[in-house]
Amino acid sequence: MPRNQLVQMLANPGLLPALLGLLAGCASEPPRSPGPAQLPTYQSNAAYNKPYTVKGVTYYPLASANGYRETGLASWYGAESGNRTADGSRFDPQGFSAAHRTLPIPTKVRVTNLRNGRFVDVLINDRGPFSPNRLIDLSQGAARQIGVSGLTEVEVSYLAVPSGGE
Repeated sequence: MPRNQLVQMLANPGLLPALLGLLAGCASEPPRSPGPAQLPTYQSNAAYNKPYTVKGVTYYPLASANGYRETGLASWYGAESGNRTADGSRFDPQGFSAAHRTLPIPTKVRVTNLRNGRFVDVLINDRGPFSPNRLIDLSQGAARQIGVSGLTEVEVSYLAVPSGGE
């Protein structure tokens, strides 16, 4: 196209937005997985809120849980009584806590059993579960509260950052 025709087209205010939209579509790149330069800045300098690797998979904890809501499979754990959680507290199997791979620690969430509608509010204080297709590991006490035995479909939704967090 001759240069003068291009200049005339660009001078037409009605064509400019359409042309820019067309050019923007041509210049787009496919989405990329986040690399170190694209990671969020972490509010807490604690090691448990920084990226970590387990079994060759790197997990990137969320900088904030605001608006978080997800459904998936819940499991429970309880044999680890007295062991330290990711935040350094002692695990109490009869308490109301949970492990999640990427939610910030500490975060308070509501876990709803989608089979029976029962829910429990728990504190995320540990990392896991690292089994495929599992969203959250509940303490035995929390699982019992909402009728989870084995694997159960749940919804996890953000409630708050407990005082002293972030």
